[in-house]
Amino acid sequence: MSDRSYLDRLVDEDALRSYLEAEIGSPEQFAVERHPEGHSNETLFLTWGERDLVLRRPPPGETAETAHDVLREYRVMDALQGTDVPLPETVLACEDESVIGGEFYLMERLAGDVIRGEEPERFAVPEHRDRIGTELVETLAAIHSVDVEAVGLTEFGRPAGFTERQVERWGKQIDWATGTTGEVREVPELDRVGEWLAANVPAEYPQTLVHGDYKLDNVLFGPETPPEIAGVMDWELSALGDPFTDLGWTLSFWHDPDDPPPAIPDLYPTFMAREGYPTRDELVERYEAATGYAFDHDRFYRTLAVYKMAGLGEMFFSRYLNGDSDDPLYPGMETQVPKLAERAVGIIEGDG
Repeated sequence: MSDRSYLDRLVDEDALRSYLEAEIGSPEQFAVERHPEGHSNETLFLTWGERDLVLRRPPPGETAETAHDVLREYRVMDALQGTDVPLPETVLACEDESVIGGEFYLMERLAGDVIRGEEPERFAVPEHRDRIGTELVETLAAIHSVDVEAVGLTEFGRPAGFTERQVERWGKQIDWATGTTGEVREVPELDRVGEWLAANVPAEYPQTLVHGDYKLDNVLFGPETPPEIAGVMDWELSALGDPFTDLGWTLSFWHDPDDPPPAIPDLYPTFMAREGYPTRDELVERYEAATGYAFDHDRFYRTLAVYKMAGLGEMFFSRYLNGDSDDPLYPGMETQVPKLAERAVGIIEGDG
């Protein structure tokens, strides 16, 4: 599938222009470009006159129930405008799927860097590397410190029983995906991991706003130095729940010097092993200092993080097999999800 034909599946440019002209006025310039880096919701860059905007919409085709909820993403970002959580400015949300073939929202585009496979050259000194880690956990602490009543998010989920439902939900996502992927290969270790998680959910945990997908490449650092986070992205899985699920997820993508090679090199960078970056233990210490929470049950939360990534990988692989994505990452999930499942079993058994 060509880039142009896939873009045509994502957006009817004429219909989008007509809709936006009625909502925010007519532009002298209008252009749409697909951003290729995301692996879940689709991200499009819009030039609208002198404004640089970002459009977020679900991928085309069938998706698992509750996945890819862009309007939920918009709601929380809109509610957090003006808080200590750094965010782009929201513009509008559209529930009418007939406009471009799916729900979508618009936000202002921020300048800066998203750190994925490699660190920006301007950050490649020990003091800036250390600051990247500090910014990451202090911003997470800011999310977990939001007064949800003050910002109108008290109905944004059911925090009681959140972690139990996380285990159940990701098990269902995996079951949905394996309806397709199981025809190619099976991953029986995922059943074992799901059963262990269900039997080991912590009895108590704090209840806060959670991001749901918080990691280094879901924040944007502004153009200045030293590093400073300008915006937190990708809120589609946000809810009221257990903040330690966020922390465990963040840590699962952080590479310590003695760690083995990652199961999915494209998603798990290793440059954090360089001089100056804090270790996972140091990140936990800074998070605990910023929030006052004690991060207990780390084996559970690290296993849950790997299990969730395996679930996402199965959904990616299912979409690839169904012809609903041209993402070059997705075919590799055939072998990489089993590696994640093995990693989760290893954590359960005390390996690493």
